[in-house]
Amino acid sequence: MQTQYEKVQLITIDDGNNGQRIDNFLISKLKGVPKSRLYRILRKGEVRVNKSRVKPEYKLELGDVVRVPPIRVAAEKPKTAISQALFQYLEQAVLYEDAYFLVINKPAGIAVHGDDAGSPGLIEALREVRKDCRFLELVHRIDKETSGCLMVAKKRSALKFLQEHLKTKTEFKKSYLALTMGVWKEKSVFCDAPLERVGNKSNGQFVRISEEGKSSQTNIQVLQQFVLSGVGQFSLIEAVPITGRTHQIRVHAQYLGHALVGDDKYGNDEINACFRKLGLKRLFLHAQKLEIPNPDSSSESRKFISVEAPIPEDLRKTLDLIS
Repeated sequence: MQTQYEKVQLITIDDGNNGQRIDNFLISKLKGVPKSRLYRILRKGEVRVNKSRVKPEYKLELGDVVRVPPIRVAAEKPKTAISQALFQYLEQAVLYEDAYFLVINKPAGIAVHGDDAGSPGLIEALREVRKDCRFLELVHRIDKETSGCLMVAKKRSALKFLQEHLKTKTEFKKSYLALTMGVWKEKSVFCDAPLERVGNKSNGQFVRISEEGKSSQTNIQVLQQFVLSGVGQFSLIEAVPITGRTHQIRVHAQYLGHALVGDDKYGNDEINACFRKLGLKRLFLHAQKLEIPNPDSSSESRKFISVEAPIPEDLRKTLDLIS
């Protein structure tokens, strides 16, 4: 089934799309249209900005008028409705908010993006809850199994600012709480081991240590140690990733001999089964703190925003049971 934009669209660019490339703008507006077709209508001049042809890399400016021609697009698949429980959770899950961005306390078990089957992710659900915000985009991602601090930009300028700082690793700090197997020999550890992604979404994504991988560094601080009778010894750590690779903390911890509790991909099945009996049904990894440069402050007098997500009840109960 197909649907059609029956008329020419004339779209005036506002702050939400100021600075965005025209090709990315079209991709976001014409969902379902193959990228090859979008680039073709750009090359043919069917898309115009202020009545002129533009190249795909053209960056839109405030007040630009974009002409989008009539075009047939594939109808979107029906989406699963957002549950009332998730809707109510997100209404009270904002840890910090200003004119530029907000920080959500993401629950474990929900992906940040929706899937191909139509199930909504956190960002799609948040857009339904916060219809007062014209622009909401993820600044970064955290795994489905991980809870805690997740940044969402409310302006394109803030998205660009925050992602550039994340990319250069300047003036940014993210710290995670994790429960690991065993007792660490040292209280403070720096892991510098390159990571390589293998596989894909269809056959299961997996990350491994490899000299062919990307440079990856994590600072680890041991906070507390525990002994669970008949099971073993465990350590609560704070992990601060310097780089932001997929599954970085999980794979670095495993590489150092201290896999995360509840990790069904890189962990220990027997230990995970023991903790499931205690009530822990998921990965023990929580994005606890963010230190964020304020987009409204200059580099000469930079101000910082510190945000903390309280440890979830399921993780707190687990610690109480093994203390």
